[in-house]
Amino acid sequence: MNPAGSENALAEILVASRMLQFCDVALPVPLDRVFTYKIGEAAEPPAIGCRVIVPFRNEKLTGIVTRIHQEPPPVEAKPILAVLDGAPLLAPDLMELAAWISSYYLAPLGEVFRSMLPLMAEVKHQILYRIADKGREVLYASANQGSSRHSRKSAEDQDVEYDVLNYLEAGQAERVSKLRTATGATLDLLRSMLRKKWLLRETSAVQRDARRTIRYAVLLHDVRIPKLNANQQCLLAELAGAGGEMPVAELRRLDLPDSTLGSLVRRGLVRLEERPADFHLAMQPMGSALVHTLNPAQQAAFKAIAASIGSGVFKPTLLRGVTGSGKTAVYLAAMQTALDAGYSAILLVPEIGLTPAMAAQLYTAFGSEVALLHSALIPGERAEQWHRIRAGEARIVVGTRSAVFAPVTRLGLIVVDEEHDSSYKQEETPRYHARDVAVMRAKLDSSVVVLGSATPSLESWRNATTGKYALIEMAQRVADRPLPVVELVDMRKEFQETGQEQLFSRLLIEETQATLERGEQAIILLNRRGYSFVVLCRACGEKLQCENCAISLTYHRPHGATSLDDADPSPTGQRLQCHYCGYKRTVPKVCPDCESEHLHFLGAGSQQGEQRLQEIFPHARIGRMDRDTVRGRHDMERLLQRLHSGEINLLVGTQMIAKGHDIHGVTLVGVVGADFALGLPNFRAAERVFQLLTQVSGRAGRGELPGRVLVQTYHSDHYAIRLAAAHDFKAFAEKELQFRRWMHYPPFSVLANLIVQSPRLEEAAAWSSQLGQWFANTAFEGVRILGPATAPISRLKRIYRFHFVIKAEKRATLARTLRAALARAEVLKIPSRGLIVDVDAVNLM
Repeated sequence: MNPAGSENALAEILVASRMLQFCDVALPVPLDRVFTYKIGEAAEPPAIGCRVIVPFRNEKLTGIVTRIHQEPPPVEAKPILAVLDGAPLLAPDLMELAAWISSYYLAPLGEVFRSMLPLMAEVKHQILYRIADKGREVLYASANQGSSRHSRKSAEDQDVEYDVLNYLEAGQAERVSKLRTATGATLDLLRSMLRKKWLLRETSAVQRDARRTIRYAVLLHDVRIPKLNANQQCLLAELAGAGGEMPVAELRRLDLPDSTLGSLVRRGLVRLEERPADFHLAMQPMGSALVHTLNPAQQAAFKAIAASIGSGVFKPTLLRGVTGSGKTAVYLAAMQTALDAGYSAILLVPEIGLTPAMAAQLYTAFGSEVALLHSALIPGERAEQWHRIRAGEARIVVGTRSAVFAPVTRLGLIVVDEEHDSSYKQEETPRYHARDVAVMRAKLDSSVVVLGSATPSLESWRNATTGKYALIEMAQRVADRPLPVVELVDMRKEFQETGQEQLFSRLLIEETQATLERGEQAIILLNRRGYSFVVLCRACGEKLQCENCAISLTYHRPHGATSLDDADPSPTGQRLQCHYCGYKRTVPKVCPDCESEHLHFLGAGSQQGEQRLQEIFPHARIGRMDRDTVRGRHDMERLLQRLHSGEINLLVGTQMIAKGHDIHGVTLVGVVGADFALGLPNFRAAERVFQLLTQVSGRAGRGELPGRVLVQTYHSDHYAIRLAAAHDFKAFAEKELQFRRWMHYPPFSVLANLIVQSPRLEEAAAWSSQLGQWFANTAFEGVRILGPATAPISRLKRIYRFHFVIKAEKRATLARTLRAALARAEVLKIPSRGLIVDVDAVNLM
């Protein structure tokens, strides 16, 4: 080929690359579509899977590039503002997984990507305000008319409004913080001016370095030491004693003036350096590496899993092991096999509280190969861990449901511990179930996924018994320890014999006393938060409800108070609280409706349980585990350490105490009031009660001493309670599946909950009625539609709610029905915020 021909060919290639001038971007907005932007001649085209900053209406948003092409959109495309990544952040398998989640759960692709990428700290978003044309007109009219301003607001508010307009008159957009400082405007006032169209609201987005750094003071050597004062000599001595360098934050404990360090820096004796901050796991290694000697059942389970790792064949496995059978040891051995073969592994746990304990075991076994991903990390920490994983520095990932998206290299194994737990289902868009996403990710990566539980979900159990999943069972506890003996205490007979309604039965009190006297530990499950969960007026019968939700307020009593008169009336003392929206109010002295003084507190929560136990067992060392005592990521760790050490010998709490804790000193478990859940409007009610009773029973007898469980119940003849007491999961599953088959509920059908909502009751009712009429007049073969009906929680966070429960024989049929309903809602002009589609809903509330 002649040189001229080569040059022409090269020119054609360059021209062809320039022709790829558009890219489709998925944005985190509630619209089920992507948006096309112009790449621009000067910019290098971003790769698929990269982040870009683009203009969207009056905002600047971060999105993910999904396609690069040369097809112009029907309207003029805006240019992208910035490309944040030189290489794709999301590998092709994660891009494919995101597309599947978007299609399966009917969620906008951009919102799926937002859940997958915990990198908020790397983009700084700011809200800006700019004067609008109408605001300029108002300002000029005011200047011409002198004092003729007219408004229903106070003169003071008027003055501030015009100060804001004057400040913005030059046309520049200003940050909210700067605007408030300069003019004294409040957020409410700025929003009011926005509604009157005097102002325009914008957002800016700029990339920033989110790496956490620590400032160090470094002692410089080979310098002439001048005459120093006492403070300077003290600081230099501290640095010299620490090896010549220390974090500046640690130097502050010397209680010296800040000017001391500044003087030493100016005189050339000390240098300041910014260094990357290392991320530390919540718990450090526990001595030497853990060595697990697997028993025959564990060995068999491990070999079955290990044989599949690295085979390149997708293999889902259900590991059903009774509580205390040693499933964690099997997980660790399988993860070690994956690492030895050059693969990565992900371990999902249902609760943040379980993450530190599990992370400690993994960190002890695998050291710096371990990374954490969960919502309790601050944004900078999450981003740091995410980048470590993506770079291949951490090949073992442990975390809650979002960890299923970890960007590991060469994925070989995913383990979903306690796979039955409802915490794996996200309750906001995208409403994915991490267990099912884990199975699909393993399928896309041709890797192994292990679902572990003592009480598998009935969906997973049927998949295993029909051959869709492999089934491994571990029927014996480690060291052949017996399962605890479970005894049912019929509270109906208790009332007949004592004539009193008591929180704790006589048998539970006696057995707890005997357990404590023997130097052993006891756990009591009381699955309600707070002190009392209903406040009722005895005169008019009204319950005190949340002003935002159709939910009774829960009474929380301050620690140490024994009556309402003792309680601190401040918000941090006694309070009524909604556990859905967080609304709080003080406890009224009289009924808000009839002004009667006869307020009655009904129902006992974990806080009341703790107080009653302290009264019954004054010498017991009592702890409480619920959402009120375990708030931060370190609270659970401290509480469990106190329990392991024996500092606590009697623990009361909600279902948090039932999840995976291995305390060898616990020989007695009491269950109080767990059967109330049988009355909830959910077809999974019996399954959840069975799982809760089995899981909490499994906390007893995990050490050398046998365990005993006392279950207080008003439904001792219910099959879920009887079979949980007998540790007979298979019999329960058989009976429950029979009911599910008759009623066409999962796993014999697929289900979605379609919620219609609005802040206005009449609007929500009208929309649901219109959709209901359309459903009634449209033929959907193989589909059952229940509704419209008022949702069990009819008002939530000031939003009124109606719902449809849609059941279909096949997944494709359900998807077509839901997409048709969304299309019809668009025709009816029901906004996207007015509809929630919850595919595979686990909560129908």
